[in-house]
Amino acid sequence: PAQVKVVEHIRPKYACRACEQTGTKNNIKQAPVPASPIPKGIATGSLLSQIITSKYQYGLPLHRQEAMFKQYGIELSRKTLSDWMLKSGDLFAPLLTRLKQIQVQQPNLHADETPVKVIKSDKATSYMWVYCTGTDSPQPNNPIKNIVLYDYHNSRAALCPVDYLGTYAGYLHVDGYQAYEKTHATLVGCWAHARRKFIDAKKVQGTKKTGKADMAMSFIQKLYGIESKVKGKTAAEKYNARQQQAKPIVEKLYAWLIKQNVLATGKLGEAITYLNNQWPKLVRYLDDGLLNIDNNRAERAIKPFVIGRKNWLFSQTATGANASAALYSIIETAKANGLIPFDYVMACLDELCKPQPDIEKLLPWNINNS
Repeated sequence: PAQVKVVEHIRPKYACRACEQTGTKNNIKQAPVPASPIPKGIATGSLLSQIITSKYQYGLPLHRQEAMFKQYGIELSRKTLSDWMLKSGDLFAPLLTRLKQIQVQQPNLHADETPVKVIKSDKATSYMWVYCTGTDSPQPNNPIKNIVLYDYHNSRAALCPVDYLGTYAGYLHVDGYQAYEKTHATLVGCWAHARRKFIDAKKVQGTKKTGKADMAMSFIQKLYGIESKVKGKTAAEKYNARQQQAKPIVEKLYAWLIKQNVLATGKLGEAITYLNNQWPKLVRYLDDGLLNIDNNRAERAIKPFVIGRKNWLFSQTATGANASAALYSIIETAKANGLIPFDYVMACLDELCKPQPDIEKLLPWNINNS
């Protein structure tokens, strides 16, 4: 069971009597204060890791943690906990900078965004953006690093992904939002979004009828069937399978698509319009075995934030939202690399508080070897 302990550092002072007699200055010696994540604070790396993982991994708001500590006779106010989270977020900055440098070197990324309410903001709705590479968990055949990074902005404008990605010119999986068009990346569409729109159209149409929505979903389902068979295969094997099996299905679907004469209004019209407008991006996954058929990687990455938001509801300030972005990034990157977030966060805090931390040692794929 978890225990709360007081760790006391005793630092005796030593003085040289001979030096006192000769009048020598600075004759008193004392061991330096041990490095701490919160300078002059009482929080150790393990306590901070417990609070961070409780909120950002398990969605437990700080006011509930305050109540939990209180029932054990420990007075930790919500303001104190909040200050610790802000300082912890700042402490992770060098590691997050290094992770971003590695992330934008990867051949393909996934991106998504979701609203977040910030009380002290000049706009009613702000947004948390997520950029991720690799897979949800370690896979031996995947050469791409597993990195999940959140980026807070009080806007959903194109400037946000442009500012984050900079000159990145690799592949970027997205859901069709036009803001990503302004980046230098080559956009890859999401078949899950296309399928979802036809599912919505089918609901309006009724379950007993068989129509155009069913036809489109049938084609898309076959594409996903091929993907399930090549899951875990190498990029070369995926490419060959897609060229031989998926490409003919895609061609048949396009031949069906161009024959459709449906008004853009209504759910079916929206689905067909989306499929037609996104077609060049949707078929791009056929070009490279490293690409995915959809953007579910980013949607799964942003889901923990969405679940947490239902519990803590809002951020008080933009500074707090940025700290949340930093701490969610560390938690989700640890999970994606098969690490226990509590252990990883604690190890990072204990290292980052040192005068010259070893950032490379803290990279999640290096942590087990250090």
